[in-house]
Amino acid sequence: MNQNPSVAGFFPDSGFVSRETWDRLGLYADLVRKWQASINLISPKTLPVLWERHMLDSLQLYRLRPEPLIWLDMGSGAGFPGLVTAICLCEHESGWVHLVESNNKKAAFLRQVIAKTGARASVHPVRVEAARAELDGIEAISARALASLADLLAYAWPFALDKPSVEMWFHKGLDYPEEVRSARDLWGFDLIEHHSLARDGSAILQISNLTKRNQAVDPS
Repeated sequence: MNQNPSVAGFFPDSGFVSRETWDRLGLYADLVRKWQASINLISPKTLPVLWERHMLDSLQLYRLRPEPLIWLDMGSGAGFPGLVTAICLCEHESGWVHLVESNNKKAAFLRQVIAKTGARASVHPVRVEAARAELDGIEAISARALASLADLLAYAWPFALDKPSVEMWFHKGLDYPEEVRSARDLWGFDLIEHHSLARDGSAILQISNLTKRNQAVDPS
């Protein structure tokens, strides 16, 4: 079983996923380390704490929302949190994650992890703004370390415009209260703040019922 010892301290209820899922996540972590030598997937200073900083932080999302939904993961990068969710969805044999990543080298990495782990995901090597044309049926949206909350909502808006039931789940750092205040100048939304286990003061923001205020919004 390829499970980092830090798991038990981070998630005392680590049995919420199977041993097979932990093994897949371990394989994913090994591939990050291998590819990091040639592609800057994550900040080099976080490589020694890959599990705590990236893998387990991302796994919080599945712990909060384990239902097999159709996800859009915006700006996937190295796959956090979207690819972690996609690996966990193997527990259900349903649900799917659309990983949107415009960097071709990172997109190639994501495809390699999917091939090795059987993750329930597909890769779309386009910018988030162009993804709406090729994706349908999105039920939930995730993003981590991509943009300000106001910009994330602008990116998500085309998917929520005709489907207010779409959920948005965004990992945010210590300054997230200010981001929320700024975003409310442009957007109306319901918000639930989930305290992050990764760092005191950070959170995973659960947003729904997104509406657009009168101001023009342009994430570019």
